[in-house]
Amino acid sequence: MNNSLDTIKKQVKILTVYAVVSSLLLLLALFLIFKQGTNGKNLSVDQLTAKRINIVEPNGQPRLILSNMESSPENLYYGKPYGLPGGGRPGLIFYDDNATECGGLVFTGRKDSSGKYFASGHFSFDQYNQNQVLYLQYLDDNGDKNTGLYVDDWHNSPPFPEFRRQYKAAQKLPEGPERDAKIKELLEPANSDPAFAHRVFIGKDSDKSALINLADKKGKTRIRLIVDSTGSARIEFLNEAGKVVSSLPKQ
Repeated sequence: MNNSLDTIKKQVKILTVYAVVSSLLLLLALFLIFKQGTNGKNLSVDQLTAKRINIVEPNGQPRLILSNMESSPENLYYGKPYGLPGGGRPGLIFYDDNATECGGLVFTGRKDSSGKYFASGHFSFDQYNQNQVLYLQYLDDNGDKNTGLYVDDWHNSPPFPEFRRQYKAAQKLPEGPERDAKIKELLEPANSDPAFAHRVFIGKDSDKSALINLADKKGKTRIRLIVDSTGSARIEFLNEAGKVVSSLPKQ
């Protein structure tokens, strides 16, 4: 009986050693195959399924992130989030040399329980340390569509994260003169010039008019080229108050 137990124990030890050695040899073989196939740098696959892919610099800072909606990143400023949550921007997010977000390509499309839908597409480039200044955008709110190319102005100071923090804080103030004055100060920080302004729009509005709007530095449209939904074409010249002062052909 004892001899049988000894024999079984020896066989178990042999099988254990065999299993460990076999596993190590398999891992070594897989490593060598992987290294040989990729030369230690490149991996070639026919298909890759992932929720998120991070492209990083040698120091680990992000350069490009491709993700689904759930895994989409927070907004980063010098590598640190500043309060805009992740989880809502499926697509591509780009970063500059400082690990600050500098643009992106994002898209959505969904329908609620009532059957109403919302869809969007957005491809943008940001001013240094600021918000977007050049972007292509498609918005469709259940048939209310705006599509076009935008060129914006943004002030240089404060940086967008700080501007947004101050603006959100001002919005939380009780309604009244103090709140209104603070928001006005943030939106028009110097000489009544706005913190940001839409300067150029080329596209189509919700009235199905094809437009080219050219605005002054305060964002006031001063020239409008339009072909409306009926096919009528005209050029309008507007004053700072938005009133048409001249048009071609004359109305």
